[in-house]
Amino acid sequence: MVSRSCGRKSLIRVVAIAAAGSGLFYGSSNPDSKTRISLSIPATLHESVLVQRQMSQSFTPHSPFISSDCWQFGNVSLVSSRVNPASSGSIKKEYPVTKEAPVKEETTGDVKDGKDSCCRCLGRDTIANAAARVCPAVVNLSAPREFLGILSGRGIGSGAIVDADGTILTCAHVVVDFHGSRALPKGKVDVTLQDGRTFEGTVLNADFHSDIAIVKINCKTPLPAAKLGTSSKLCPGDWVVAMGCPHYLQNTVTAGIVSCVDRKSSDLGLGGMRREYLQTDCAINAGNSGGPLVNIDGEIVGVNIMKVAAADGLSFAVPIDSAAKIIEQFKKNGRVVRPWLGLKMLDLNDMIIAQLKERDPSFPNVKSGVLVPVVTPGSPAHRAGFLPSDVVIKFDGEPVQSIKEIIEIMGDRVGEPLKVVVQRANDKLVTLTVIPEEANPDM
Repeated sequence: MVSRSCGRKSLIRVVAIAAAGSGLFYGSSNPDSKTRISLSIPATLHESVLVQRQMSQSFTPHSPFISSDCWQFGNVSLVSSRVNPASSGSIKKEYPVTKEAPVKEETTGDVKDGKDSCCRCLGRDTIANAAARVCPAVVNLSAPREFLGILSGRGIGSGAIVDADGTILTCAHVVVDFHGSRALPKGKVDVTLQDGRTFEGTVLNADFHSDIAIVKINCKTPLPAAKLGTSSKLCPGDWVVAMGCPHYLQNTVTAGIVSCVDRKSSDLGLGGMRREYLQTDCAINAGNSGGPLVNIDGEIVGVNIMKVAAADGLSFAVPIDSAAKIIEQFKKNGRVVRPWLGLKMLDLNDMIIAQLKERDPSFPNVKSGVLVPVVTPGSPAHRAGFLPSDVVIKFDGEPVQSIKEIIEIMGDRVGEPLKVVVQRANDKLVTLTVIPEEANPDM
Protein backbone atom coordinates (compact mmCIF):
# COMPACT_ATOMS: atom_id res chain seq x y z
CA MET A 1 0.00 0.00 0.00
CA VAL A 2 1.39 3.46 -0.82
CA SER A 3 0.05 7.00 -0.73
CA ARG A 4 0.46 9.54 -3.52
CA SER A 5 -1.33 12.78 -4.26
CA CYS A 6 -3.14 12.88 -7.55
CA GLY A 7 -6.20 14.43 -9.04
CA ARG A 8 -9.64 12.99 -8.73
CA LYS A 9 -9.90 12.58 -12.49
CA SER A 10 -6.69 10.59 -12.62
CA LEU A 11 -7.94 8.29 -9.91
CA ILE A 12 -11.19 7.69 -11.79
CA ARG A 13 -9.18 6.74 -14.86
CA VAL A 14 -7.17 4.30 -12.77
CA VAL A 15 -10.34 2.73 -11.46
CA ALA A 16 -11.66 2.33 -14.99
CA ILE A 17 -8.55 0.62 -16.30
CA ALA A 18 -8.40 -1.60 -13.22
CA ALA A 19 -11.90 -2.83 -13.90
CA ALA A 20 -10.90 -3.62 -17.49
CA GLY A 21 -8.02 -5.68 -16.16
CA SER A 22 -10.30 -7.89 -14.05
CA GLY A 23 -8.94 -6.42 -10.84
CA LEU A 24 -10.53 -4.21 -8.22
CA PHE A 25 -9.12 -0.80 -7.23
CA TYR A 26 -10.14 0.80 -3.99
CA GLY A 27 -9.34 4.47 -3.75
CA SER A 28 -9.79 7.47 -1.54
CA SER A 29 -9.45 10.88 -3.16
CA ASN A 30 -10.03 13.15 -0.19
CA PRO A 31 -8.28 16.41 -1.20
CA ASP A 32 -7.20 16.97 2.42
CA SER A 33 -5.40 13.69 2.64
CA LYS A 34 -3.17 11.51 0.58
CA THR A 35 -4.78 9.40 -2.11
CA ARG A 36 -4.64 5.68 -1.42
CA ILE A 37 -5.00 3.05 -4.11
CA SER A 38 -5.52 -0.65 -3.41
CA LEU A 39 -5.68 -3.31 -6.12
CA SER A 40 -7.21 -6.75 -5.50
CA ILE A 41 -6.52 -9.39 -8.14
CA PRO A 42 -8.38 -12.74 -8.37
CA ALA A 43 -6.23 -15.79 -7.83
CA THR A 44 -6.62 -17.11 -11.36
CA LEU A 45 -5.29 -13.83 -12.75
CA HIS A 46 -2.59 -13.34 -10.15
CA GLU A 47 0.19 -14.51 -12.45
CA SER A 48 -1.70 -13.76 -15.63
CA VAL A 49 -1.98 -10.01 -15.36
CA LEU A 50 1.27 -8.07 -15.22
CA VAL A 51 0.97 -4.57 -13.91
CA GLN A 52 3.78 -2.30 -15.02
CA ARG A 53 4.11 0.01 -12.10
CA GLN A 54 5.76 2.87 -13.90
CA MET A 55 3.91 6.06 -13.24
CA SER A 56 5.02 9.64 -13.66
CA GLN A 57 4.08 12.50 -11.36
CA SER A 58 0.93 13.03 -13.38
CA PHE A 59 -0.96 10.75 -15.79
CA THR A 60 -0.48 11.41 -19.46
CA PRO A 61 -3.54 10.67 -21.56
CA HIS A 62 -3.11 8.09 -24.31
CA SER A 63 -5.38 6.56 -26.93
CA PRO A 64 -8.85 5.68 -25.59
CA PHE A 65 -8.97 2.44 -27.60
CA ILE A 66 -8.33 -0.84 -25.80
CA SER A 67 -6.43 -3.72 -27.39
CA SER A 68 -7.13 -7.34 -26.48
CA ASP A 69 -3.43 -8.03 -26.16
CA CYS A 70 -2.32 -5.04 -24.14
CA TRP A 71 -4.76 -2.73 -22.38
CA GLN A 72 -3.01 0.59 -21.85
CA PHE A 73 -3.88 3.87 -20.25
CA GLY A 74 -1.39 6.56 -19.47
CA ASN A 75 1.78 4.89 -18.32
CA VAL A 76 -0.04 1.90 -16.81
CA SER A 77 -0.32 -1.21 -18.98
CA LEU A 78 -2.29 -4.35 -18.24
CA VAL A 79 -0.91 -7.23 -20.28
CA SER A 80 -3.07 -10.36 -20.44
CA SER A 81 -1.79 -13.90 -20.92
CA ARG A 82 -3.30 -17.36 -20.43
CA VAL A 83 -5.01 -18.06 -17.12
CA ASN A 84 -2.73 -19.77 -14.68
CA PRO A 85 -4.40 -22.99 -13.47
CA ALA A 86 -1.86 -23.76 -10.80
CA SER A 87 -3.30 -21.57 -8.08
CA SER A 88 -6.89 -21.80 -6.89
CA GLY A 89 -6.60 -19.64 -3.80
CA SER A 90 -7.98 -16.20 -3.27
CA ILE A 91 -5.05 -13.76 -3.23
CA LYS A 92 -5.13 -10.08 -2.46
CA LYS A 93 -2.25 -7.80 -3.39
CA GLU A 94 -1.81 -4.14 -2.77
CA TYR A 95 0.42 -2.60 -5.42
CA PRO A 96 2.35 0.57 -4.65
CA VAL A 97 2.42 3.55 -6.96
CA THR A 98 6.14 3.87 -6.41
CA LYS A 99 8.80 1.19 -6.19
CA GLU A 100 9.89 2.13 -2.69
CA ALA A 101 6.75 0.98 -0.90
CA PRO A 102 6.57 -2.63 0.26
CA VAL A 103 4.07 -5.10 -1.19
CA LYS A 104 1.69 -6.81 1.24
CA GLU A 105 0.28 -10.17 0.19
CA GLU A 106 -2.51 -12.07 1.87
CA THR A 107 -3.70 -15.57 1.01
CA THR A 108 -7.10 -16.60 2.30
CA GLY A 109 -6.72 -20.30 1.51
CA ASP A 110 -7.20 -22.83 -1.22
CA VAL A 111 -10.53 -23.68 -2.73
CA LYS A 112 -11.43 -27.29 -2.06
CA ASP A 113 -13.07 -29.52 -4.60
CA GLY A 114 -16.37 -31.20 -3.83
CA LYS A 115 -19.31 -30.26 -1.68
CA ASP A 116 -17.28 -28.22 0.81
CA SER A 117 -16.35 -25.68 -1.83
CA CYS A 118 -18.48 -22.82 -3.03
CA CYS A 119 -21.32 -24.36 -5.03
CA ARG A 120 -21.01 -21.59 -7.63
CA CYS A 121 -17.22 -21.81 -8.01
CA LEU A 122 -15.66 -23.82 -10.81
CA GLY A 123 -12.10 -24.88 -10.00
CA ARG A 124 -9.43 -26.22 -12.28
CA ASP A 125 -10.29 -29.86 -11.52
CA THR A 126 -14.02 -29.58 -10.79
CA ILE A 127 -15.22 -31.12 -14.04
CA ALA A 128 -12.34 -33.61 -14.18
CA ASN A 129 -13.13 -34.83 -10.66
CA ALA A 130 -16.84 -35.13 -11.40
CA ALA A 131 -16.12 -37.17 -14.53
CA ALA A 132 -13.60 -39.36 -12.71
CA ARG A 133 -16.21 -40.37 -10.12
CA VAL A 134 -18.61 -41.68 -12.76
CA CYS A 135 -16.27 -42.75 -15.56
CA PRO A 136 -15.65 -46.35 -14.36
CA ALA A 137 -19.43 -46.98 -14.36
CA VAL A 138 -20.06 -45.76 -17.93
CA VAL A 139 -20.55 -48.56 -20.45
CA ASN A 140 -20.90 -48.94 -24.21
CA LEU A 141 -23.94 -50.86 -25.47
CA SER A 142 -24.37 -52.53 -28.84
CA ALA A 143 -27.56 -54.23 -30.01
CA PRO A 144 -28.60 -55.74 -33.36
CA ARG A 145 -30.89 -53.76 -35.64
CA GLU A 146 -33.55 -55.58 -37.61
CA PHE A 147 -35.79 -54.48 -40.46
CA LEU A 148 -38.57 -56.81 -41.57
CA GLY A 149 -36.81 -59.65 -39.81
CA ILE A 150 -33.51 -58.97 -41.58
CA LEU A 151 -30.44 -57.97 -39.58
CA SER A 152 -29.51 -54.50 -40.81
CA GLY A 153 -26.59 -53.67 -38.55
CA ARG A 154 -26.01 -52.81 -34.93
CA GLY A 155 -27.19 -49.89 -32.89
CA ILE A 156 -24.88 -48.24 -30.43
CA GLY A 157 -25.49 -46.38 -27.21
CA SER A 158 -24.27 -45.80 -23.70
CA GLY A 159 -25.36 -46.56 -20.19
CA ALA A 160 -24.30 -46.32 -16.57
CA ILE A 161 -23.98 -49.02 -13.94
CA VAL A 162 -26.16 -47.88 -11.04
CA ASP A 163 -25.78 -50.95 -8.83
CA ALA A 164 -22.71 -53.06 -8.11
CA ASP A 165 -24.73 -56.16 -9.04
CA GLY A 166 -24.56 -55.12 -12.71
CA THR A 167 -27.77 -53.12 -13.11
CA ILE A 168 -27.38 -50.65 -16.00
CA LEU A 169 -29.55 -47.60 -16.65
CA THR A 170 -29.90 -46.62 -20.30
CA CYS A 171 -32.35 -45.50 -23.00
CA ALA A 172 -35.02 -47.90 -24.25
CA HIS A 173 -34.49 -47.02 -27.91
CA VAL A 174 -30.86 -48.15 -27.61
CA VAL A 175 -31.64 -51.73 -26.57
CA VAL A 176 -35.23 -52.43 -27.68
CA ASP A 177 -37.12 -52.37 -30.97
CA PHE A 178 -40.56 -50.83 -30.66
CA HIS A 179 -43.57 -51.69 -32.77
CA GLY A 180 -45.84 -48.73 -32.07
CA SER A 181 -45.24 -48.36 -28.36
CA ARG A 182 -44.80 -52.04 -27.59
CA ALA A 183 -41.31 -53.38 -27.03
CA LEU A 184 -39.96 -56.20 -29.13
CA PRO A 185 -36.94 -57.79 -27.46
CA LYS A 186 -33.69 -57.66 -29.36
CA GLY A 187 -32.16 -60.61 -27.60
CA LYS A 188 -28.87 -60.10 -25.89
CA VAL A 189 -27.00 -56.81 -25.72
CA ASP A 190 -23.23 -56.52 -25.87
CA VAL A 191 -21.86 -54.48 -22.97
CA THR A 192 -18.32 -53.11 -22.88
CA LEU A 193 -16.95 -51.58 -19.68
CA GLN A 194 -14.46 -48.74 -19.51
CA ASP A 195 -11.68 -51.15 -18.57
CA GLY A 196 -12.27 -53.18 -21.73
CA ARG A 197 -14.18 -56.12 -20.22
CA THR A 198 -17.15 -57.32 -22.25
CA PHE A 199 -20.36 -58.93 -21.04
CA GLU A 200 -23.59 -60.19 -22.51
CA GLY A 201 -26.45 -58.17 -21.07
CA THR A 202 -30.15 -58.91 -20.79
CA VAL A 203 -32.84 -56.26 -21.16
CA LEU A 204 -34.96 -56.60 -18.02
CA ASN A 205 -37.40 -53.72 -18.56
CA ALA A 206 -38.06 -51.00 -21.10
CA ASP A 207 -40.61 -48.19 -21.23
CA PHE A 208 -41.49 -46.53 -24.51
CA HIS A 209 -42.95 -43.25 -23.24
CA SER A 210 -40.12 -42.36 -20.87
CA ASP A 211 -37.47 -44.06 -23.09
CA ILE A 212 -35.91 -45.64 -20.01
CA ALA A 213 -34.60 -49.21 -19.87
CA ILE A 214 -32.76 -51.48 -17.47
CA VAL A 215 -30.07 -53.92 -18.64
CA LYS A 216 -28.50 -56.54 -16.37
CA ILE A 217 -25.07 -58.12 -16.63
CA ASN A 218 -23.67 -60.83 -14.39
CA CYS A 219 -20.21 -60.58 -12.88
CA LYS A 220 -18.58 -62.58 -10.10
CA THR A 221 -17.11 -59.46 -8.53
CA PRO A 222 -18.83 -56.17 -7.61
CA LEU A 223 -18.82 -53.64 -10.43
CA PRO A 224 -18.15 -49.89 -10.14
CA ALA A 225 -21.47 -48.08 -9.73
CA ALA A 226 -22.38 -44.42 -10.13
CA LYS A 227 -24.40 -42.54 -7.53
CA LEU A 228 -27.82 -41.13 -8.41
CA GLY A 229 -28.31 -37.46 -7.56
CA THR A 230 -31.40 -35.24 -7.54
CA SER A 231 -32.43 -33.40 -10.67
CA SER A 232 -34.92 -31.21 -8.79
CA LYS A 233 -32.02 -29.24 -7.32
CA LEU A 234 -30.70 -28.19 -10.73
CA CYS A 235 -31.05 -24.59 -11.87
CA PRO A 236 -30.49 -22.99 -15.28
CA GLY A 237 -26.79 -22.16 -15.53
CA ASP A 238 -25.59 -25.09 -13.40
CA TRP A 239 -22.58 -26.94 -14.81
CA VAL A 240 -23.15 -30.51 -15.99
CA VAL A 241 -21.07 -33.18 -17.71
CA ALA A 242 -22.30 -35.54 -20.46
CA MET A 243 -20.54 -38.91 -20.61
CA GLY A 244 -20.81 -41.75 -23.05
CA CYS A 245 -19.46 -43.48 -26.12
CA PRO A 246 -20.42 -41.50 -29.23
CA HIS A 247 -19.53 -43.30 -32.46
CA TYR A 248 -17.86 -46.06 -30.41
CA LEU A 249 -15.45 -43.51 -28.87
CA GLN A 250 -15.32 -44.67 -25.28
CA ASN A 251 -14.42 -42.43 -22.34
CA THR A 252 -15.81 -39.33 -24.07
CA VAL A 253 -16.61 -36.41 -21.76
CA THR A 254 -18.22 -33.10 -22.72
CA ALA A 255 -19.32 -30.29 -20.44
CA GLY A 256 -21.88 -27.51 -20.55
CA ILE A 257 -24.61 -25.87 -18.54
CA VAL A 258 -28.25 -26.55 -17.86
CA SER A 259 -30.32 -24.42 -20.25
CA CYS A 260 -33.79 -25.37 -18.97
CA VAL A 261 -34.91 -27.69 -16.18
CA ASP A 262 -38.46 -28.40 -17.38
CA ARG A 263 -38.54 -28.44 -21.17
CA LYS A 264 -41.92 -29.93 -22.06
CA SER A 265 -42.29 -32.59 -24.73
CA SER A 266 -44.93 -30.44 -26.42
CA ASP A 267 -42.30 -27.70 -26.85
CA LEU A 268 -40.30 -30.18 -28.92
CA GLY A 269 -43.26 -31.21 -31.04
CA LEU A 270 -43.48 -34.63 -29.38
CA GLY A 271 -46.96 -36.09 -29.05
CA GLY A 272 -48.31 -38.63 -26.62
CA MET A 273 -48.10 -38.37 -22.88
CA ARG A 274 -46.75 -35.29 -21.19
CA ARG A 275 -43.01 -35.48 -20.44
CA GLU A 276 -40.38 -33.05 -19.21
CA TYR A 277 -36.68 -32.97 -20.05
CA LEU A 278 -33.51 -31.28 -18.92
CA GLN A 279 -32.13 -29.11 -21.71
CA THR A 280 -28.36 -28.59 -21.83
CA ASP A 281 -25.75 -27.33 -24.27
CA CYS A 282 -23.47 -30.36 -23.78
CA ALA A 283 -22.28 -31.89 -27.03
CA ILE A 284 -23.90 -35.29 -27.60
CA ASN A 285 -23.92 -37.41 -30.74
CA ALA A 286 -25.00 -40.82 -31.98
CA GLY A 287 -23.94 -43.29 -29.30
CA ASN A 288 -24.40 -40.85 -26.40
CA SER A 289 -28.02 -41.95 -25.91
CA GLY A 290 -28.43 -43.62 -22.54
CA GLY A 291 -25.24 -42.11 -21.13
CA PRO A 292 -25.31 -40.25 -17.83
CA LEU A 293 -25.62 -36.50 -17.34
CA VAL A 294 -23.58 -35.69 -14.25
CA ASN A 295 -23.44 -32.73 -11.87
CA ILE A 296 -20.19 -31.32 -10.50
CA ASP A 297 -20.53 -33.53 -7.42
CA GLY A 298 -20.15 -36.60 -9.63
CA GLU A 299 -23.81 -37.66 -9.31
CA ILE A 300 -26.09 -38.73 -12.15
CA VAL A 301 -28.82 -36.11 -12.63
CA GLY A 302 -30.12 -37.20 -16.02
CA VAL A 303 -30.04 -39.74 -18.84
CA ASN A 304 -29.00 -38.28 -22.19
CA ILE A 305 -31.65 -39.08 -24.73
CA MET A 306 -31.55 -36.86 -27.83
CA LYS A 307 -30.40 -33.66 -29.53
CA VAL A 308 -31.73 -31.32 -32.18
CA ALA A 309 -30.00 -32.45 -35.36
CA ALA A 310 -30.16 -29.09 -37.14
CA ALA A 311 -28.76 -27.05 -34.24
CA ASP A 312 -25.80 -26.95 -31.89
CA GLY A 313 -26.09 -26.79 -28.14
CA LEU A 314 -29.62 -28.22 -27.91
CA SER A 315 -29.40 -31.52 -26.05
CA PHE A 316 -31.98 -33.19 -23.83
CA ALA A 317 -31.95 -35.65 -20.96
CA VAL A 318 -34.54 -37.47 -18.87
CA PRO A 319 -34.35 -36.04 -15.31
CA ILE A 320 -33.00 -38.65 -12.91
CA ASP A 321 -35.94 -38.06 -10.54
CA SER A 322 -38.28 -39.24 -13.31
CA ALA A 323 -36.00 -42.15 -14.19
CA ALA A 324 -35.84 -43.23 -10.54
CA LYS A 325 -39.65 -43.44 -10.39
CA ILE A 326 -39.64 -45.56 -13.54
CA ILE A 327 -37.08 -47.88 -11.96
CA GLU A 328 -39.23 -48.22 -8.84
CA GLN A 329 -42.22 -49.17 -10.96
CA PHE A 330 -40.11 -51.72 -12.81
CA LYS A 331 -39.26 -53.30 -9.46
CA LYS A 332 -42.81 -53.08 -8.11
CA ASN A 333 -44.94 -53.94 -11.14
CA GLY A 334 -42.49 -55.20 -13.76
CA ARG A 335 -43.74 -52.36 -15.99
CA VAL A 336 -44.83 -48.74 -15.75
CA VAL A 337 -48.43 -48.23 -14.66
CA ARG A 338 -49.86 -44.83 -15.63
CA PRO A 339 -53.26 -43.68 -14.36
CA TRP A 340 -55.58 -42.01 -16.87
CA LEU A 341 -58.29 -39.48 -16.04
CA GLY A 342 -59.30 -38.21 -19.47
CA LEU A 343 -58.55 -34.55 -18.82
CA LYS A 344 -56.63 -31.97 -20.79
CA MET A 345 -55.12 -29.60 -18.26
CA LEU A 346 -53.35 -26.26 -18.18
CA ASP A 347 -51.29 -24.66 -15.41
CA LEU A 348 -52.69 -21.26 -14.42
CA ASN A 349 -50.65 -18.14 -13.78
CA ASP A 350 -51.53 -14.48 -13.18
CA MET A 351 -51.48 -13.59 -16.88
CA ILE A 352 -53.69 -16.47 -17.98
CA ILE A 353 -56.15 -15.85 -15.13
CA ALA A 354 -56.38 -12.15 -16.07
CA GLN A 355 -57.08 -13.02 -19.71
CA LEU A 356 -59.76 -15.57 -18.77
CA LYS A 357 -61.48 -13.14 -16.41
CA GLU A 358 -61.43 -10.48 -19.10
CA ARG A 359 -63.22 -12.85 -21.48
CA ASP A 360 -65.62 -14.18 -18.84
CA PRO A 361 -66.21 -12.14 -15.65
CA SER A 362 -67.76 -15.21 -14.02
CA PHE A 363 -64.44 -17.09 -14.16
CA PRO A 364 -63.58 -18.21 -10.62
CA ASN A 365 -61.48 -15.89 -8.45
CA VAL A 366 -58.39 -18.04 -8.06
CA LYS A 367 -54.74 -17.13 -7.75
CA SER A 368 -53.49 -20.50 -8.96
CA GLY A 369 -54.65 -23.98 -9.86
CA VAL A 370 -55.04 -26.25 -12.88
CA LEU A 371 -57.58 -25.41 -15.56
CA VAL A 372 -59.57 -28.17 -17.29
CA PRO A 373 -60.23 -26.97 -20.88
CA VAL A 374 -61.38 -30.37 -22.22
CA VAL A 375 -63.01 -33.48 -20.71
CA THR A 376 -62.80 -36.64 -22.81
CA PRO A 377 -66.27 -38.19 -23.29
CA GLY A 378 -66.65 -41.56 -21.58
CA SER A 379 -63.47 -41.08 -19.54
CA PRO A 380 -63.17 -41.51 -15.76
CA ALA A 381 -63.21 -37.72 -15.40
CA HIS A 382 -66.39 -37.44 -17.49
CA ARG A 383 -68.12 -40.08 -15.36
CA ALA A 384 -66.97 -38.27 -12.20
CA GLY A 385 -68.69 -35.05 -13.31
CA PHE A 386 -65.81 -32.86 -14.47
CA LEU A 387 -66.82 -29.97 -16.73
CA PRO A 388 -64.81 -27.81 -19.12
CA SER A 389 -63.52 -24.62 -17.40
CA ASP A 390 -63.29 -26.34 -14.00
CA VAL A 391 -60.27 -25.24 -11.97
CA VAL A 392 -58.70 -28.00 -9.85
CA ILE A 393 -57.55 -26.52 -6.55
CA LYS A 394 -57.23 -29.69 -4.44
CA PHE A 395 -56.37 -33.25 -5.44
CA ASP A 396 -56.68 -36.10 -2.95
CA GLY A 397 -56.75 -33.53 -0.14
CA GLU A 398 -53.59 -31.71 -1.29
CA PRO A 399 -53.58 -28.14 -2.71
CA VAL A 400 -52.26 -28.23 -6.28
CA GLN A 401 -50.90 -25.54 -8.57
CA SER A 402 -49.53 -27.59 -11.46
CA ILE A 403 -50.17 -30.66 -13.59
CA LYS A 404 -46.89 -32.08 -12.35
CA GLU A 405 -48.19 -32.09 -8.79
CA ILE A 406 -51.35 -33.96 -9.84
CA ILE A 407 -49.28 -36.58 -11.67
CA GLU A 408 -47.03 -37.03 -8.63
CA ILE A 409 -50.02 -37.45 -6.31
CA MET A 410 -51.60 -40.10 -8.56
CA GLY A 411 -48.38 -42.07 -8.96
CA ASP A 412 -49.48 -45.56 -10.06
CA ARG A 413 -52.81 -45.51 -8.23
CA VAL A 414 -55.21 -47.18 -10.64
CA GLY A 415 -58.75 -48.11 -9.55
CA GLU A 416 -58.46 -46.10 -6.33
CA PRO A 417 -61.08 -43.37 -5.65
CA LEU A 418 -59.58 -39.87 -5.38
CA LYS A 419 -61.33 -36.77 -4.04
CA VAL A 420 -60.92 -33.68 -6.20
CA VAL A 421 -62.06 -30.14 -5.33
CA VAL A 422 -62.81 -27.89 -8.30
CA GLN A 423 -63.84 -24.25 -8.42
CA ARG A 424 -66.35 -23.27 -11.07
CA ALA A 425 -67.89 -20.11 -12.46
CA ASN A 426 -69.09 -17.63 -9.83
CA ASP A 427 -66.75 -19.33 -7.32
CA LYS A 428 -68.85 -22.44 -6.86
CA LEU A 429 -66.91 -25.19 -5.06
CA VAL A 430 -67.62 -28.81 -5.99
CA THR A 431 -66.06 -32.01 -4.67
CA LEU A 432 -65.81 -34.87 -7.18
CA THR A 433 -64.70 -38.48 -6.83
CA VAL A 434 -62.72 -39.87 -9.74
CA ILE A 435 -61.39 -43.42 -10.19
CA PRO A 436 -58.35 -43.45 -12.53
CA GLU A 437 -57.97 -46.20 -15.11
CA GLU A 438 -54.71 -47.54 -16.47
CA ALA A 439 -53.66 -45.65 -19.57
CA ASN A 440 -53.58 -47.47 -22.88
CA PRO A 441 -49.86 -48.00 -23.70
CA ASP A 442 -50.59 -47.10 -27.34
CA MET A 443 -51.87 -43.65 -26.37
